[in-house]
Amino acid sequence: MSVTNDTVSDRIAAARTTVSPTRLGLGLLGVTLALFLLVFAQEPLVHEAMHDGRHVAGVVCH
Repeated sequence: MSVTNDTVSDRIAAARTTVSPTRLGLGLLGVTLALFLLVFAQEPLVHEAMHDGRHVAGVVCH
């Protein structure tokens, strides 16, 4: 069994060569929209939907 020592800078360098600017922009747009909804749309239905979405994505928030 071999161990690889991946560092954050190695992963960033790999992402720079494999992720296109369009895909990066769309990813940042998606994150921005999700954060906007979470922060500014505190409607309980929207808030609960975002909360459930985070759990589906595997994010532990409590």
